[in-house]
Amino acid sequence: MHRSLLLRASKHAQLFQRVKTHVPRAYKNHAAATLNLLDDCLALNYDGSTMHLNYVWLRDHCRSESSFNAITHQRNLDTASIDLSIRPTSTSVEDGQLLLEWPDSHVTRYDLSWLAVNSYEGQRKSIEQPRVLWNSDIYKSANVPPSKWEKIMNCKDEHKKFLQNYLLYGIAFVEDVPATVEATEEVSRKVSLIRETMFGRMWTFTSDNSRGDTAYTQSALDRHTDTTYFHEPCGIQVFHCLKHEGTGGRTLLVDGFYAAEKLRQSSPEHFELLTQIPIKHENVEHTDNHLNHMRGIGPVLQVYPWNKELYMIRYNNSDRSVINTIPHHVVQSWYVAHRELTTEMRRPQNELWVKLKPGTVLFIDNWRVMHGRESFTGHRQVCGCYMTRDDVLSAARVLGLQV
Repeated sequence: MHRSLLLRASKHAQLFQRVKTHVPRAYKNHAAATLNLLDDCLALNYDGSTMHLNYVWLRDHCRSESSFNAITHQRNLDTASIDLSIRPTSTSVEDGQLLLEWPDSHVTRYDLSWLAVNSYEGQRKSIEQPRVLWNSDIYKSANVPPSKWEKIMNCKDEHKKFLQNYLLYGIAFVEDVPATVEATEEVSRKVSLIRETMFGRMWTFTSDNSRGDTAYTQSALDRHTDTTYFHEPCGIQVFHCLKHEGTGGRTLLVDGFYAAEKLRQSSPEHFELLTQIPIKHENVEHTDNHLNHMRGIGPVLQVYPWNKELYMIRYNNSDRSVINTIPHHVVQSWYVAHRELTTEMRRPQNELWVKLKPGTVLFIDNWRVMHGRESFTGHRQVCGCYMTRDDVLSAARVLGLQV
């Protein structure tokens, strides 16, 4: 995956005042690790790269029994009690470990491999969540198998395969589900916790105009992510078409991350702008039975600041509110960047059209994959829910998946 990187940290010029530093001769001969004590950090050269480790950070992350509870994975050490000018009185590298002795004689030990992964430099190189970015041809060629109702409900391995597909592609299907709200809720709960919103816990909608939302009509819906008007948009969207007596109504799916990465490659300055400017989305519903006014704020694209990995897209042209968070000298550039991203999203080759039918439940990563709908005729009944993102990621980690 193409990713722009943060600027490299500037090199430290001065050595720290003289302290006892010892690297065993055998270790020197193998040239596996070397230490350099600078004014504000320890520079550790290991496995072909250099890590800059702040002294307070090194004391704060100590994994000794007095500093860290290995059972609960919680810190025992009071970070605010650490002397901000602390320096180790001695350092050494022995048997693949960095050893530090502190002024109070406390000794900290770190595996060099742990530091390589958990240092800032290590995080800059790592990917938080592996993904397969796709357009229509890529997804169809992958021939991703759907899960089956009976198997996912009773088999841990099938549950893991489902989560792996969902994490890689941002969408996943479960087939042979009974065409009821109850069964849809049951399979949803297998995946994550259901998030109740102003639409309820499990919702069922038809084209009856019962809510102040275009989804409750027969009109086409352009590609979008849901609940952009929440400060934290819902993580997962679930759809199950229980009945459709008519024509049309296919579901549109677009990998927003694929389109965003195309933008990053063609116009990195436009990609960067869309990650920096927060804009507002709103849901205003004033009907006889529903009174809601929700407002969420955030950039269209959100990335991790240390490695620029994209983790959320917040895109809904219908629910976007008044643009008053962008200064005059920037707003035109924002519109240009937004247009370029939209153009990429609307390319026909990026559109995956599926006809949902009774028995097939679709799970969508609402932070990544946009959905839409073509217009339809007749009676169409769809049920579904929103689910929490944190809990599905927790389940994936427990099953040993990288996320």
